[in-house]
Amino acid sequence: MKLYLHHCGIVCALGDNHQDILHRLLDEVATGVLPTDAWSSDRTLPLGQVTSALPDISDMPLSMRSRNNQLALAALAQIRPAMDAAIARFGAHRVAVVIGTSTSGVANTEAALRQFDTDASLPVEFHYAQQEMASPADFLAHVAGITGPAYVHSSACSSSAKAMASAARLIKMGLCDVVLTGGVDTLCAFTVAGFSALESVSDHLCNPLSANRHGINIGEGAALFLMSAEADSTGSGVALCGWGESSDGHHISAPDPAGGGARLAINQALLRAGISASDIDYINLHGTATLQNDAMESRVIHDLFGDAVPVSSTKPFTGHTLGAAAAVEAALCWLAMQDDNTQGKLPPHLWDAVADPQLPALNMVARGQQLGRPVRYVLSNSFAFGGSNAVLILGRG
Repeated sequence: MKLYLHHCGIVCALGDNHQDILHRLLDEVATGVLPTDAWSSDRTLPLGQVTSALPDISDMPLSMRSRNNQLALAALAQIRPAMDAAIARFGAHRVAVVIGTSTSGVANTEAALRQFDTDASLPVEFHYAQQEMASPADFLAHVAGITGPAYVHSSACSSSAKAMASAARLIKMGLCDVVLTGGVDTLCAFTVAGFSALESVSDHLCNPLSANRHGINIGEGAALFLMSAEADSTGSGVALCGWGESSDGHHISAPDPAGGGARLAINQALLRAGISASDIDYINLHGTATLQNDAMESRVIHDLFGDAVPVSSTKPFTGHTLGAAAAVEAALCWLAMQDDNTQGKLPPHLWDAVADPQLPALNMVARGQQLGRPVRYVLSNSFAFGGSNAVLILGRG
């Protein structure tokens, strides 16, 4: 059974509509990661901030009012007519919501605690439930009128890939006909300070696979898909053909240097998709620009795919959007697989081109590089803290 990703809503540091995002990614090659001190009082850091105006949710229940949910609503707005049509056709009880996140409404709690430190009172606009992990799924179900299953995956950087795999299982089990799935995460001081404490944050634009890489740039974003087992009328839609998940539990924050869990997840995804490594046209790397992740991932990719398949990390364009990263990167791949990209132009690898001699050589996508035909299969990696690994394969036609 193929699971089709019929519609995609995406908001990230590159923009809030398909045309602008694709242009900045493939043609202009312009990063959305810019310096700011909004979430780090002691220094300026490059972060992938969404600067678009977000929907007003002041009429929503207090427990659901958060920037995270505003961002989710902005992504939903792009596909709302299709969402409404699915509910009308199948019934609200046959539609589910499965979302990945890691921050939820933590920024609201930060603001509330700052006021509490000042006058020992919490803001009237604060509700504890704003920070609950389930909030984005509950919110989207409330807004759209969905009464089927609604829940969240929160496993750091693999969250939204695991949410999409979970959505596929719901459909395959016959529990629903359509799933609104993807991920959303917003910037907050908590995550910026946390990754800074781990010495994983770069003061400059992140530099994946470079000898000069120094860590990640944190970002925010939302990407939502409507998934179903029904092909569109043209038969050329993008499908979630395969996924793989593993948990190696090597270390709380460091990947297994041998990449055993990553390798297992990739092989599972290929097996489930029914294709071989040679069928993959492009690999969207997890590509965090940390020393250990890039070392592990590049070796696994080289072992399984060699040095011919084009690869890139899109995190220098969007920042690392944590719980939303897998969905945002799947959305960028989805955009590159649409009919108008007839020559298969690929997301470039934005770096300083100073190769790390300790890493195996890979075919990093250059600006303007294209396949000369439409993109057929892409593989997207997401490797999280605690050894939670998830891999998606998107296919076309």
